[in-house]
Amino acid sequence: MASVELIEIREFLAEFPPFSLLDEDALAALVAHMSIRYLRRGSPFPPEDAQPEYYVVRKGAIEQRDADDRLLAKYAEGDLLEGDGAADAETRMRAIEDVLLYCIPREDMQALRRADAAVDRHFRRSLGERLRHVQRSVGERVVFRPNLMGMPVSSFVTRAPVTAPPGMSIREVAALMGNRPMAAMLVVDGERLAGIVTDRDLRARCLATGLSPESPISAIMTADPRTLGEGHTAFEALMIMTRRGIDHLPIVEDGALRGLVSTRDLLRSQSANSAHLAMLVRSCERAEGLPALSAELPELQIQMLAGGATAAQIGQAVSSIADALASRLIELAIARQGPPPVPFAWLAGGSQGRQEQSSHSDQDNAMVLDDAYRADEHGAYFEALARFVNDGLNECGFRYCPGEIMASNPKWRQPIGEWLAGFRHWIRHTDETAAKVMTNFLDLRLVWGEPRLQQALATGVAEESVRGERFLAQLVENMLANKPPLGFFRSLVMLAAGEDARRFDIKTRGIIPIVDLARIQSLAAGITEVGTVARLHACVARKVLSAESASELEEAFEFLGLLRIRHQVEQLRAGGEPDNLVDPERLTSLERRHLKDVFSVIAGMQRTLSVRYAIGGGGA
Repeated sequence: MASVELIEIREFLAEFPPFSLLDEDALAALVAHMSIRYLRRGSPFPPEDAQPEYYVVRKGAIEQRDADDRLLAKYAEGDLLEGDGAADAETRMRAIEDVLLYCIPREDMQALRRADAAVDRHFRRSLGERLRHVQRSVGERVVFRPNLMGMPVSSFVTRAPVTAPPGMSIREVAALMGNRPMAAMLVVDGERLAGIVTDRDLRARCLATGLSPESPISAIMTADPRTLGEGHTAFEALMIMTRRGIDHLPIVEDGALRGLVSTRDLLRSQSANSAHLAMLVRSCERAEGLPALSAELPELQIQMLAGGATAAQIGQAVSSIADALASRLIELAIARQGPPPVPFAWLAGGSQGRQEQSSHSDQDNAMVLDDAYRADEHGAYFEALARFVNDGLNECGFRYCPGEIMASNPKWRQPIGEWLAGFRHWIRHTDETAAKVMTNFLDLRLVWGEPRLQQALATGVAEESVRGERFLAQLVENMLANKPPLGFFRSLVMLAAGEDARRFDIKTRGIIPIVDLARIQSLAAGITEVGTVARLHACVARKVLSAESASELEEAFEFLGLLRIRHQVEQLRAGGEPDNLVDPERLTSLERRHLKDVFSVIAGMQRTLSVRYAIGGGGA
């Protein structure tokens, strides 16, 4: 080949990995051993007379279809294909345009991998590892600051824990706390953490009730408090305290008490604005003041992304604010209406339930009442409370659910016994509609009220779902209505064979399919976890999913979530309304290539479940 042609090939290859990892001399040496191959439209790929080679598409396009002639993928300029591994007995590949290929002998590529560790890593990396790498490029497209909340929570433990035995008097503990000064004291029985006492407990549980200060501190402590291990992040600690409305969290590792962190410690970090906002919400005295606080959510999302937060952290932060808003509205309703006549639980569903919410999505919530509930006696109370909360959330930007999946709908405000009976009926007598309805209630999480009611519901659903093979099959069939785009062909999104579109719904076509996959696998195993990532981890522990498959789905979920949030942040900065419609022209070529990997993984998992449950048309 002429020197000008060699230079043109080098410049083209240098734009695409793994060739972009090479220095100029190594790339020039590789190009010198390459050949050029031309395929006419309709020709099979790889060519029947081909030697073992790698191929880079320079011009044209190649299509891959399965045995049922369903389109699997398209390959265009810059795509690298391995001749021996490009297709298998179940698929066929063919040029759909005239194609120009750069051909690299296999022995030269193998020699390059032996000589260059970076190139070898490119081929050895799993999809999960490649996505973790490319996520850095997503974050680099916004103003980046170090994310302090990614630090281990142990770095915020600055002194040895101060403790008291359960039998020490309230007076003695108060004196110790006053001398330090301290806002909380850990109560330790031998080597076991027995409880925690705060200055608020001293006021509310001792002074306000007239309890003798000579009583043991165990009389007013919070027994068996929530703890966290040293290896967890400061962000996780902050989210736990925010959701529970507490200000202190003991740190325990391998049964040993390491110390205590407070929201004050963590609020010094720049990524802690979500907790500060949640605290303002919880202290707001009137419902009319909540919309102004909720209006800070878009800015919070912008700041967290700029601060280097992950999509999972942003989802948890936004969900914690939604939880705080719902909890405060419930408390204000109770202050206005009086104590509830029977115990109840307010549950969040959908993305809020999974703690994967973005700013100001639709509401999904329900109310579970104690079986002591009597409609004629108690119905008006709970109807008014539910309406007050749903109206308040709507005023705060969390719009009414179009399908009325809200506690103000009497269908979704029932005693626990009726909830369980309804779930049993949906699972045992399922159809497409019943499965769609029930999907709204498979991600319910306690926001306020009696934990036992939510736990009874989750346990009942898990036990019934394990036996509901037909129900699970229907969930799989419904899932297949949201197949991912097959990939990017040039700069167009392929939603289906022969159909191109300029934008795609990253939530419906990418994020929701992963949510569905994790949910179905969990239900089949009787797992009661709610969050998508937590479900994937639980599936690995139960050996329902391989660690590699779960890792690929987890990284794909984070990658799609980060792209979605960045897209919404760009819209917010431009003064627009956020949506989920991503334009591939605004993505880098690296991001588009990795999206093709993501879509392939999702489609492959969907095909696996469709085969397992004998669902026709499971191919992507």
